[in-house]
Amino acid sequence: MMNTFTIKRGNEMSMQRKVYDCVAGCPVESTLQIISGKWKSVILYRLFQEQVARYSDFERWLPTISSRMLARQLQELVADGVVTKQIYAQIPPKTEYRLTEFGQTLRPVIEAMEHWGQYYNHLQMEQVTLPDAQENKV
Repeated sequence: MMNTFTIKRGNEMSMQRKVYDCVAGCPVESTLQIISGKWKSVILYRLFQEQVARYSDFERWLPTISSRMLARQLQELVADGVVTKQIYAQIPPKTEYRLTEFGQTLRPVIEAMEHWGQYYNHLQMEQVTLPDAQENKV
């Protein structure tokens, strides 16, 4: 069974989320509702490394993301309560993003993704170098 609810924080974007009366596998789907998206996991990874970041930091760290996509991914993370957005009243405007306490609970998930990615990259490097090594043995 599945229920749907809407998240709305102030004037910010409202998002539909599903809550599952779970059978095996549903917790993964619930997690993916929060961190899925091409860039969300990478944004979270950078926030775990840096603690606080400005919009321009993300643009520098993620040069291939469009401005529109970056703004959307950050808005969704804020709407889900994973990231806070602090706007300072100054000229020029200054905006900082930080992980919330709830967002901090994703650390083991992002770290597991990092470790698996390192393992996968290592396997890929072995496959790339393996044919050359075999040719030298002939």
